[in-house]
Amino acid sequence: MKSFIAIVIVGLFFVLALLFGAKNEQIVTVSYFVAEGQYRLPVVLAFVFLAGFIMSWLFAAYYIVKLKMVLRKRNKTIAQLTDKVSEPRVQDTAA
Repeated sequence: MKSFIAIVIVGLFFVLALLFGAKNEQIVTVSYFVAEGQYRLPVVLAFVFLAGFIMSWLFAAYYIVKLKMVLRKRNKTIAQLTDKVSEPRVQDTAA
């Protein structure tokens, strides 16, 4: 349910950015390392928003996978320790 709400909110922000861009049809100059280009404002806004969205999902996915791997390793350790504790002990009766 949380992910659905997050997707709806992100979608609304994207639509809001497109609406803002649609009202502003001016040309903007984008300078990058070796060149320079002139693009319409809605295209620049959509690209920047999409790039930020993808980068944030990649970072989040990396940390989620990392935490799941640590959790799986620790669960295995807990299972091994639980098995050791629950094994019946054999007592020596030859005293």
